[in-house]
Amino acid sequence: MSGYEPGVHADRTARHGRSHLALDIERVLSLSARQAVRAEFGFDPRAPLIVCVEFHVEGGPRALWHIGRDLLRQGLRSRSGIGDIQIWPSDPENRATAWLQLTSGDMAALFELPIPRLSEWLDHTYALVPAGHELSGVDWDVTTTDLLADQ
Repeated sequence: MSGYEPGVHADRTARHGRSHLALDIERVLSLSARQAVRAEFGFDPRAPLIVCVEFHVEGGPRALWHIGRDLLRQGLRSRSGIGDIQIWPSDPENRATAWLQLTSGDMAALFELPIPRLSEWLDHTYALVPAGHELSGVDWDVTTTDLLADQ
C-alpha cells in the first residue's frame, strides 16, 4: 500500500457459517512512519448489519470495532461515515486502497486497507445475506417482548 507491500496478505475462511477475512494492513503514524497491523474482519449472518474488526499489533493490545457493513462497502467507493468511523478511497481514480479512520474520545487511528480484497470479501457477505434482507429473519414479536421486558 502506498509503495509498501510486505503484508498485503489475506485469508478468507468460513467458520460455523461465519465469514472471516484476515489482512495485514498498516496504521499511519505520521507522514514517514507506519506500523504493521493484523486486521481480522468477521461477519456473522445472524448479525448481518455489522462487521466486527479486531486489530492486532504484534506484542501490543487488541482492539475490537463494530462497523456497519453498508458503511464499510460504501467507503470503498466514496467517503462514508461521520463521527467515530469514517472510510474513503485514498485515490478515487485508482481505488487500490482506502483510508479507515477510527476515533474514540481523544484518540484516533488511521489505517490503509486494500480495496480489492476487502471488496471481494464484502461481496461474499452480501451473497450470504443480501442487502435489504438483513432483518428478514427477525421474529418481531419476540424482539418486542424482549425489549419491553427490559424496561
